[in-house]
Amino acid sequence: MASKDIIKPASVLAFEKKLVPSDGRFYGTTWEKRTEVATSLKLQEKSVRGTISNRLKKALQDDPAKLDAEVEKPNLQTVDSCALGCDQDTLKLSFTLKILSGVEKPSACNSTEFEASYRNAAQSYIESEGFTELAKRYATNIANGRFLWRNRVGADRIEVSVKILNQGEDANWTFDAKDKAIGIKNFANTHSDIAALATKIADTLSGKREFLLLEINAYAQVGLAQDVYPSEELVLDKGNSKSKKSKILYHIDGIAGMHSQKIGNALRTIDTWYPQPEDEDTIGPIAIEIYGAVTNLGKAYRSPKDKADFYTLFDKFARGGTLSAEEQHFVMAVLVRGGVFGESGKD
Repeated sequence: MASKDIIKPASVLAFEKKLVPSDGRFYGTTWEKRTEVATSLKLQEKSVRGTISNRLKKALQDDPAKLDAEVEKPNLQTVDSCALGCDQDTLKLSFTLKILSGVEKPSACNSTEFEASYRNAAQSYIESEGFTELAKRYATNIANGRFLWRNRVGADRIEVSVKILNQGEDANWTFDAKDKAIGIKNFANTHSDIAALATKIADTLSGKREFLLLEINAYAQVGLAQDVYPSEELVLDKGNSKSKKSKILYHIDGIAGMHSQKIGNALRTIDTWYPQPEDEDTIGPIAIEIYGAVTNLGKAYRSPKDKADFYTLFDKFARGGTLSAEEQHFVMAVLVRGGVFGESGKD
């Protein structure tokens, strides 16, 4: 085999994702009967009259009469919304999660030297780490209900039920997602049920089992008839028509839903190893991303300048270089996420 210093990255290189969530479906129920009966939640369309709220141009700021004229103009909007029934106080979010083995095998690679070098590095990681740290973090994000996103805020009680669906297995766990022993800001917990679930996940990612299929049901007691929050669709062609809806929510055959991508983002929000500026308050874990991108903050925490981005670390890792344990965790978490990572021949 060629020296690690002259092994070139593959121009064609791809990894299939190993955490595969389904879309989530929304149901309404009551806390007392949450495991017995639930009805699917439908989207509702509302037409509302808004008021002016954008920043004003200088001419409007200096002329009250012009401002009054603007305020009189109707700001008509049609939007989607979703809410529990008048006799329901609990949201049920239901989805399945498939976890696959084979992280050490690229789904596509056009360099036998690079693939062999990477496989050696990945196998070494599996033998030394066994995916135990990543699995614990994934299991924690299942247990703490992070995938509920905005529906988690203001919930009085949250319960997450996890069941293995693999044939011949009959394991299940129930978590109090608001238990301080689980937490949502860090992964330093010693919860025995999280450890048991994490072992199943780690065994799968390490190749000790082919796959793991989980059924996950989360219950959030948010209050009678309260709004709940499915995924919002990205409207690419808004046009100029006033009749078009300004907010379109996601549904699955009429049932309010959450995108599988959004659930997956929550599950992989495990990166606490990124460089954190000393002059910033800690924001806790961020999603596993190539450059540590946090879109709502408009910031990338893993800059190539700091040699903390995935490509810098992966090229070193895959060619037999030495990385810290935390850097290895990050690299393998990106590969679990999956993607296309080939090096272009163009500058």
